[in-house]
Amino acid sequence: MPRAATIRRKTAETSIELELVLDPETPAINVQTGFGLLDHMLTLTAFWAGFSLTLKCRGDLHIDAHHTAEDVGLCLGAALAEALGRREGIARTGFGRVPMDEALSEVTIDISGRPWLEWRGDELLPPVLAGEEKDLWRETYKAIASAARMNLHVSFLYGRNGHHLLESAAKGFGLALAAAVRLNGNAVRSTKGSLD
Repeated sequence: MPRAATIRRKTAETSIELELVLDPETPAINVQTGFGLLDHMLTLTAFWAGFSLTLKCRGDLHIDAHHTAEDVGLCLGAALAEALGRREGIARTGFGRVPMDEALSEVTIDISGRPWLEWRGDELLPPVLAGEEKDLWRETYKAIASAARMNLHVSFLYGRNGHHLLESAAKGFGLALAAAVRLNGNAVRSTKGSLD
């Protein structure tokens, strides 16, 4: 069975269509949210994970990018959860640490069924990136972790440029996802017999 998911979400704030394939023969990525920096970071994550991702979002950007980023995070997390099904055979954990010029971040995940975001070092980020408050990024990753039911730890270790720090984290998240979703047998990787 292909590990894939299609998510559609429509509210008064956003309209989202998302298709995710975890094991594509030829990965293809097309992300259009209307917020360019979010497009860039999601594209990096999908690329470094080896996923195919098609994502279109129309959001209330006349207010700000908060609803767009958060709802896209919810949809991406939901797609991961659906594509992984009962999570049988997955490695479950992953780690990524990728430098971007002067910046270094690390991302560690456990697709455990237990949602949690640990977000450290964001005092390194400038208060505003691409016209949006920096906390938008914490909200995005929190939404992914919640909907995917994963532990997600993001640590910005050092750096001076906000774009570089976010790019380092986005690539690290992709590497962590690639490791965690890889198949390694067919058992649920838990001594209790389930992931929740």
